[in-house]
Amino acid sequence: MRAEDETEYVGYVTARLPVLHRTAYLLCGDAHQADDIVQTTLTKLYRHWRRAAGADNTDAYVRRMLVRTYLDDRRGGWSRIRLMSETPDRPVPGAPDIEDRQAVRDLLAGLPPTQRAVLTLRFACDLSVAEVAHLLRCSTGNVKSHTSRGLAALRRRLDVEARTDNRAGG
Repeated sequence: MRAEDETEYVGYVTARLPVLHRTAYLLCGDAHQADDIVQTTLTKLYRHWRRAAGADNTDAYVRRMLVRTYLDDRRGGWSRIRLMSETPDRPVPGAPDIEDRQAVRDLLAGLPPTQRAVLTLRFACDLSVAEVAHLLRCSTGNVKSHTSRGLAALRRRLDVEARTDNRAGG
């Protein structure tokens, strides 16, 4: 890579790293796995920087790489391996805002990877249906279908949790 390309790459990564990490975290729900996804994406980006920098929308190009890396990771068997005999207890949230974020993460974790990716891109990254379709290389109808099914699944889980809470509290 030429020196000016490398400088441009470092500048881009430095500016966009927090957004990439946030998106990866929302996709996978685990900070360590998000780090791995971002690192893999940035390695691929380094190898293909000229192509990415020459794209009409570099952010969209890199976001597509990130989502593809997440989906490829989910397709492999490694994402299902647990290295502990028991899942460690989660830390107690400090503020209601943190509780809400954790509830959203837990709800998203119960969705299939593609639905989770679509909902994250649509609502957390604020992309249009067309942008998500382009990013995932599918039709807008497919994005709408995944959005509808994902939201319906989230509503069902929320209804079940609300009924369970009502029974326990009342």
